[in-house]
Amino acid sequence: MPATPQFGEAQRIASTLREKGYDAYLAGGCVRDLVLGREPADYDVATSATPDVVLGMFERTFAVGAHFGVVLVAPRDENARFVTEVATFRSDAAYSDGRHPDAVRYTARAEEDVLRRDFTINGLLLDPLRDLANPRAAVIDHVGGLADLDAGIIRAIGHPELRFEEDRLRMLRAVRFAARFGFELEAATLGAIRALAPRIHAVSRERIRDEITKMLTEGRARRAFELLDSTGLLAEVLPEISRMKGVEQPPQFHPEGDVWTHTLLLLDQLEPGWSSTLAWGALVHDVGKPATFRRAPDRIRFDGHVEVGMAIAADICRRLRFSNDEAHQIVALVQHHMRFADAPQMKSSTLKRFFRLPGFDEHLALHRMDCMAAHRRLENYNYVLARWQSMPEEEVRPARLITGRDLIAAGYKPGAQFREILQAVEDAQLEGAISTTPEALELVREKFPSLAG
Repeated sequence: MPATPQFGEAQRIASTLREKGYDAYLAGGCVRDLVLGREPADYDVATSATPDVVLGMFERTFAVGAHFGVVLVAPRDENARFVTEVATFRSDAAYSDGRHPDAVRYTARAEEDVLRRDFTINGLLLDPLRDLANPRAAVIDHVGGLADLDAGIIRAIGHPELRFEEDRLRMLRAVRFAARFGFELEAATLGAIRALAPRIHAVSRERIRDEITKMLTEGRARRAFELLDSTGLLAEVLPEISRMKGVEQPPQFHPEGDVWTHTLLLLDQLEPGWSSTLAWGALVHDVGKPATFRRAPDRIRFDGHVEVGMAIAADICRRLRFSNDEAHQIVALVQHHMRFADAPQMKSSTLKRFFRLPGFDEHLALHRMDCMAAHRRLENYNYVLARWQSMPEEEVRPARLITGRDLIAAGYKPGAQFREILQAVEDAQLEGAISTTPEALELVREKFPSLAG
């Protein structure tokens, strides 16, 4: 059993509750992970104590979800950066909105609490005060979760349709868990998802975004999107990606097959922990191809697919309510993913400006994945990587040689032309043609004599 501060805190909470006569167990995903031999990200405690009791029992508590029976308990050490979620055993009523129970009914029985959870593998309880050399021996299993863990199955607890009507996000969570653990969706659970997939729109766009982002960044993105497709959820939440299927590509550049296959091969390269913007960029980098497909006399073409893709990517980001910074980076990854082919012929100034793109390492990573999912030729990638790594920052972003004030002092009247002048000066500086302020002013006089006062 891991001797982490989080686990120790969960033990302290459970022990305190037990001393006061209440039942208390570890519950949910942390138990699943312990049985699988994984380190849980956090620990949840389920108890027969009601929220008001929990609030009065511990020194530092937060009633952020007390109306749903949930209290956050913080460690006594104020420097600790985690909290433990303590939830009262409950038996939920109907879910009219497909997300929240209409009413919360507390119960003293742990078994009733387990039966309202989502999947059997998340319905396990564990006594943290027992000898935990073998976690399985301390597990209390009312739903067959241990057997499903052993068999590699994601199975809804009870009637799948009811579980998904209670919270329709659970359909996406089923896909994510199946992908993350390499499990299969149990037949009735899979059938219920396929039947109810059109109802996923009752879930907020932010929750859908966050669940898909987890799929993209947990290390099994390809499997997740294959499951999204086979369950019918992909066409509902990301129809733009679903349209990639069957869109042919020129075999001389894309021997792997259609745009969907190519995209899956990119997703297969996403490692756990990679940034969400890079992951989404990999997903949508060719999203403009279905709309621009054209079978020309010489080969299949996608004229303007970058510009169309940028517009579609921006629309997806708006719909799923990404932050402005995230949306800008995702769209930029689409915008610039084809530029690497021109890099060896770029002027020095153009290449240095290319390197200035925010998060250029993500552009570079996307290009490599793009190549490896297609022709697998990395000449341009290796060229750009070598130049980027060897170029000092002061060469990429040198201090300005002149400003607008210098131009005014030299007799130039302020106006729109200042931008053109300063750009020409910076180009010459980046090319290495000039390196001092006098040289910059001399260049301005030579190139823009008619603009001087």
